[in-house]
Amino acid sequence: MAVKIRLARRGRKKLALFDVIIADARAPRDGRFIEKLGTYNPNTNPATIKLNDDRAFHWVMNGAQPTDTVRAMLSYRGIMLKKHLQIGVNKGAITQEEADKRFDDWVKNKEEKVTQKVETLEKSKADLKRERKAAETKIKEARTQARLEKQKELEGSAIAAAREAAGEEAEEETAEAATTPEAETKQEAAPAKEEPKAETKQEAAPAAEEKAEAKAVSTEVEETAPAKEEAKAETKQETEAAPAKEEQAPKTAASQEDIKAASEAVAKAAAGEETVAETGKQAEAETKAEGKAEEKAEAEKPAKEDKEESASDKKEKK
Repeated sequence: MAVKIRLARRGRKKLALFDVIIADARAPRDGRFIEKLGTYNPNTNPATIKLNDDRAFHWVMNGAQPTDTVRAMLSYRGIMLKKHLQIGVNKGAITQEEADKRFDDWVKNKEEKVTQKVETLEKSKADLKRERKAAETKIKEARTQARLEKQKELEGSAIAAAREAAGEEAEEETAEAATTPEAETKQEAAPAKEEPKAETKQEAAPAAEEKAEAKAVSTEVEETAPAKEEAKAETKQETEAAPAKEEQAPKTAASQEDIKAASEAVAKAAAGEETVAETGKQAEAETKAEGKAEEKAEAEKPAKEDKEESASDKKEKK
């Protein structure tokens, strides 16, 4: 009966685990076996091998034939070297102590190599991790920089749009200011200063007009003063000359009273005794009275001329 040292598969799909077994060559792969020596996991780096070295050495010395994969595993663990040295001891080529010493030296060197390999693998993993992290940081920095550039572009476009809008508004304001008269532009430029001035001018305008009217009334009164004196002289002559003058005396007295009232009102306006509004009203009344007096005087002129002619004729007769 041929006995083999081989692997029996177990584990799930795409994650296989193997058992190192001693089985009959006629048994199926995952079927009946004689003894289990250990496990083998090829999914790790380096691969994990757990074996019972003494039992494996026993079966190898008794003639069990390992498969190619199991032979590589046994040589990796030093069992095949130990077999070779033991055969030399059995033949008397070397002593047992020398064989044991050679095996121990080989085991130490193998352990050092394994540890170095593990360290290099760890360093390579750390370097890969560091490189990936650096690449990720570069990508993040590039993204943030691109985001900031986009934000700056958006802000710049917003500022440009605001400036354009402000420029359009300024142009519209300038166009409106050009269409409006100069007085409106001045009022828009300095409303706080010019508004009170305009109000004061508007308030002073009626006072100036009233003063001008009062002056005009005073000039009219001064112009009519010699006419009044002539009228007084004529009234005296009429009282002396004829009884017809007595009939017209009440009319002349009325006109004289109107003229006196007008002169008194003008004197009061010049002295400033009454307010500007009252002077305006009095000036209007005076102008009306003067107009009436002038109408009366014009109506009396032909009678006065007739009287003067009669008086001159009487003087000539005397």
